[in-house]
Amino acid sequence: MMLRVLTMLLAVALAAPLAAEAQKPIKVGVPVPLSGPPALFGEPASKGAMMYVEEINAKGGVLGRKIELIVRDSKADANEAVRVAREMILKDNVDFLMGTLTSAEGPAVSVVAKENKIVFIAPIPKTDQLTAADKLHPYVFRVAANTTMEGRSAAEIVAKWPVTKIATIAFDYAYGQDVTKAFVDHIKKIKPSVQIVDQQWPKLGEQDYNPFINAQMAKKPEAIVSSIWGGFFVTYSKQGKALGMFDAVKYNFIGLGEAGSPETTKAMGADYPVGIWGNSYDAFYWGETGAHKEYTDKLSKYLKDEYPSSWAIQGYTGMQFLVEAIKKAGSTDSDKVSKALLGLTIDTPIGKQTIREKDHQANRGQLYGKTVKDPKYPFPIMKPVEYLDPTKFMD
Repeated sequence: MMLRVLTMLLAVALAAPLAAEAQKPIKVGVPVPLSGPPALFGEPASKGAMMYVEEINAKGGVLGRKIELIVRDSKADANEAVRVAREMILKDNVDFLMGTLTSAEGPAVSVVAKENKIVFIAPIPKTDQLTAADKLHPYVFRVAANTTMEGRSAAEIVAKWPVTKIATIAFDYAYGQDVTKAFVDHIKKIKPSVQIVDQQWPKLGEQDYNPFINAQMAKKPEAIVSSIWGGFFVTYSKQGKALGMFDAVKYNFIGLGEAGSPETTKAMGADYPVGIWGNSYDAFYWGETGAHKEYTDKLSKYLKDEYPSSWAIQGYTGMQFLVEAIKKAGSTDSDKVSKALLGLTIDTPIGKQTIREKDHQANRGQLYGKTVKDPKYPFPIMKPVEYLDPTKFMD
């Protein structure tokens, strides 16, 4: 009898920590810009992640555990993103990382993930360097488009314009350099008559674009390809409009870095240079599928915004991939989750998405279109808007 009691007590003692572990939330660290011009994209991306987590937790969580997001301001600075990521790993004991925005932050946090052997999903950084062969490791994954995909997609569009003299402007750091190179290399390949007559490289975070615009217009380009993004694009395009830049190139201008996103057009209102081309990860007015319409309706209610964010989908999809990988692995162990992410296909609001095994890159395309005024909305939209499948541009 005594032996039976002791055995039962031992079983209870052993089960107690396991039960406690099962009740602990799965912690996900989200370093993302929440202040300054980059917050135009960072804030809604974090809200998309929050919305998905609330949906999952309402259904009981994953593996019987709730998910807890720990969101911190990375200030769009690589050093700050690294500091915050390390703090979340060492002090907050996060199980995973899902975040960063700029192509300076992403690769920097990837190093932290590698050092700590913790899965890191990048929902926004585009630089090819993040998952380049010499930088790739088992714990980094991207669910955003990359610069090769974006640059080549833009080249396909611009190649159809009646222009041959093209100028570029981009921030002088990984994203700007990589996307510009991808564009230039591809358009020279598909339209050999093109001349790149000027390239401007303001520093990341520049606020005075007048010298760059004046220098570029002196070269008399027929078209401009920009990858100035977020709140910085708002400043750049307002200054460009005042200098007659868009009129000079007859609105043969494409703004990469999501210059066609609802966040950007809403922020600028009447100041937006209607008639230019832009791109975006999402657009509430796209409505291509039932799943997208359902997602947009939920997002509109969650954000209490009739015209909800395009960036929320990146945080939402990043968390979708992570949760499905945890389910597949049946564990929160990063090595097991990392393996589960390889070749993983999930249903997202824009359709099926797959993370390739060979480079940890999702086949994530973007929406492109020419901006117009539409009486339905108090700000410009892209119309018609088209989702460009990036598959042929991924290698």
